[in-house]
Amino acid sequence: MADQKQSKLFSEITEHLLQDDVPSYYLNTLSNDPAWRKYPFSLLLKLKQTEQSRKYHPEGNVWNHTVLVVDEAARVRNESKNPKAFMWASLLHDIGKPDTTQWRKGRITSYDHDRVGADLCVRFLEELTNEEAFIKTVRGLVRYHMHMLYILKELPYGDLVHLLRESDIFDCALLSKCDRLGRTGADVLEEEDNYKRYLTRLIEAKERMQQKSGNGAVNRN
Repeated sequence: MADQKQSKLFSEITEHLLQDDVPSYYLNTLSNDPAWRKYPFSLLLKLKQTEQSRKYHPEGNVWNHTVLVVDEAARVRNESKNPKAFMWASLLHDIGKPDTTQWRKGRITSYDHDRVGADLCVRFLEELTNEEAFIKTVRGLVRYHMHMLYILKELPYGDLVHLLRESDIFDCALLSKCDRLGRTGADVLEEEDNYKRYLTRLIEAKERMQQKSGNGAVNRN
């Protein structure tokens, strides 16, 4: 468990994530603080050293992308069912990229960063808090944040069954939208359309699952 200084820092970050209109101002300043050289915050420091494909991420390294996603998430956090978990998931969603990024056939890839990141975010948060339900919720959002791409493009990496069981579909879709918008030059209209189509697919799948178990329709509120 974290020492007193780290626990205080966790609380301060949480406050900024939940209160700031543009949390990246605070996060970018904090990322230069020596406190981020100490585990578990050092896991976030690694994001600055992890490059991405400029084709998909013209904004640059993973940290640059992450703070853009956090700012997008801040704009819609009041739509989330669990704003604290949602905002922390936006900060930790790509924490698995440093361990999975490599050059393959002349291009940068980060296959399985969602799976690796799900486990890493648990270890990260367990150093700072004993809120088990909170950690579990963040893990689900990080684990399935790539599924909008997987499902809409019918890629073989999706795991819809476990997504429905382990994550709130509305927050999951909302985070995916923020992830897509959190890049330089994102097409807002296209991503809004993707978000609506993805959420519709999730709602329909959830309703089918609940009908099979006799639980009725999905609560959309």
